[in-house]
Amino acid sequence: MLKPLDPLLHSELRLAIVSILIGVEEADFVYIRTETGATAGNLSVQLDKLQKAGYIDVEKGFRGKMPRTVCRITDTGRRAFAEYVETLRTYLKV
Repeated sequence: MLKPLDPLLHSELRLAIVSILIGVEEADFVYIRTETGATAGNLSVQLDKLQKAGYIDVEKGFRGKMPRTVCRITDTGRRAFAEYVETLRTYLKV
């Protein structure tokens, strides 16, 4: 029997977000939105889901007078992503 894929990461946008964050120290909201092509509202919702699961940290602040949201992947998120990739590998061997 195949191991189930993490439903949180199996969403296309959430997987894209984590895939971006796995390769960088941090990424801001505008960069993630540009790279994923997501709307600001949808991206906000998906970032919130990932944050509540402990997969990412979200820091809100300002750069000068402009609001800035910065995201970082957590150790929990790294482990979840590694498990997701490994599970996909087992699917490919079937």
